[in-house]
Amino acid sequence: MYPKSQKLFLQAEKIIPGGVNSPVRAMKTVMDQPIFIERAKGSRVYDVDGNSYIDYVGSWGPLIIGHAHPQIIEVIAKTAANGTSFGAPTALENEMAALIVEALPAVEMVRMVNSGTEAVMSALRVARGYTGRSKIIKFAGCYHGHCDSFLIKAGSGAATLGCPDSPGVTEGTAGDTIIVPYNDLDAVKEALELYAGTIAAVIVEPIAGNMGLVLPQEGFLEGLRDLTSKNGVLLIFDEVISGFRVGYGGAQEYYQIKPDLTTLGKIIGGGLPVGAYGGRREIMEQVAPCGPVYQAGTLSGNPLAMAVGIETLKILKAPGFYEKLNAKREKLTSGLAKKARDTGISIQLGAVGSMFGTFFNLNPVKDFAGAILSDSSAFKIYFLNLLKQGIYIAPSQFETGFVSAAHNDEDIEITVTAVGQAFQAVSNHYEQH
Repeated sequence: MYPKSQKLFLQAEKIIPGGVNSPVRAMKTVMDQPIFIERAKGSRVYDVDGNSYIDYVGSWGPLIIGHAHPQIIEVIAKTAANGTSFGAPTALENEMAALIVEALPAVEMVRMVNSGTEAVMSALRVARGYTGRSKIIKFAGCYHGHCDSFLIKAGSGAATLGCPDSPGVTEGTAGDTIIVPYNDLDAVKEALELYAGTIAAVIVEPIAGNMGLVLPQEGFLEGLRDLTSKNGVLLIFDEVISGFRVGYGGAQEYYQIKPDLTTLGKIIGGGLPVGAYGGRREIMEQVAPCGPVYQAGTLSGNPLAMAVGIETLKILKAPGFYEKLNAKREKLTSGLAKKARDTGISIQLGAVGSMFGTFFNLNPVKDFAGAILSDSSAFKIYFLNLLKQGIYIAPSQFETGFVSAAHNDEDIEITVTAVGQAFQAVSNHYEQH
């Protein structure tokens, strides 16, 4: 079914580690080979073998207005004609920064970078520089990019120092990271007491989108804000996924919580490589050349990313945009829930804004420990069945799905019908086993 993809993958394996430039693309938990995409338009992607798919990956979230949007393509061409990178200030950077500051309640100043990983890495350095402390608290299952401080696995119990989760991460770096369960305020409180005076920041995905979609329980984010404030610890919201996705003001506006620092990516580049970190003025003024915390980047704020980001945010700002977008997601997830009931499949279906996630799990999922108890064999059947029907979702139980403005009623109706057949295939699997 995918002969051209197979040929390209065999070629890639000889010259690219694992044949892919990012691990999840290998699709190893669901297939023997990845699918190679050739082009995309609107709500659909097309592979090199001529197959068409309704896409709910959206380049892992940023394509909130769909693929190859005509306004975006026009802006890219117009901007590129004047040059792609100068390594010098442009008016576009000012305009982009102003839009972000206006949109996000907790951001008074912002610095542009080139990826979400770079944004988080930089925000962490600023937090340490501002507080004069070295340790951080993160939550198991929350992904903050691949810098060393976050490639850490939990120690033997709550509120213990982390251990390296990847070769190349030193014991010293891991020892500065404390891992606690998501949605567990008692564990956060214990860690803050145990390592009092040494913790620079607590970093969290306010809406966890990297262990599947896991929502914050009532009072969790409020509790984090209260605990960090009382202990002189900075609160960092990683909104690389949720920023401009659950609403124009991100999760911080949605939940009415003001973090000290915010990291962004994905949507603010409209599909081009970009990231940003921002926060309170007094903290951001620690960043060079204003202050002593060093961070730099030749391509930071490059005109292509800025122009596309500006155009994207202008589209998102249009009256009624999010109401229409979220209504599409609601139609999709209500259809999924009905198909699960009709086929007798037990799923945990999470949704917020235009994000959604499905766990094949008997119990509600509130943290990573619960997420990993989900039935991965059922998900594999589900994924492959949907793929054959022309529905493209993330090739992992532990990722989030995204609805875009380009999805129409027909797309959603086709998807719901396909999901019903996929659930039936899962049901048949359960009956046989």
